[in-house]
Amino acid sequence: MTDACPGPEVEVRTSPRRRRTATAFWQHDRIVVVLPARLPRAERGPMVEALVRRVLAQNPNRHATDADLLEQATVLSRQYLLGTLPRSIRWVSNQHRRWGSCSAHSGEIRVSARLRVVPPWVLDAVLVHELAHLEEPSHSARFHDLAGRYPRMAEADTFLEGFGLGLEHGAPPVSEASG
Repeated sequence: MTDACPGPEVEVRTSPRRRRTATAFWQHDRIVVVLPARLPRAERGPMVEALVRRVLAQNPNRHATDADLLEQATVLSRQYLLGTLPRSIRWVSNQHRRWGSCSAHSGEIRVSARLRVVPPWVLDAVLVHELAHLEEPSHSARFHDLAGRYPRMAEADTFLEGFGLGLEHGAPPVSEASG
């Protein structure tokens, strides 16, 4: 995914209880960085930058744009399918029972915003699944052959099954832990 979209808000806190270590974590839609209060000011900027980069690398889709989705779908379609691309692809916040949807006749793909926090390979599996629907609208054997070209499809299905159960039972979203 590209760096073209603006990054998240970053809140920097200092703690007198922290002596040597610093931490960073997601809190809602911002990254919170906690530094030792005694850390010299000259060292704070580079430390904050490094910690923010680490948090973003752990969860690169958190602030991905629709254009980022299209870019990744293009790569995946060329790598695993026949290169067919959607007319549009976008994140949506109103899909609570599905991870994604594809309207094969219009070429539109929608991806649940709940997937912003999953590992990139899981999002890739959902994208390949939806892209395969552009070539085969039903869940036929041909569709499963196409979607199955993604090597981690079965692993992603297992991940999503557990992730969905966690969401149903009120587990906190991935990467929302406080430090």
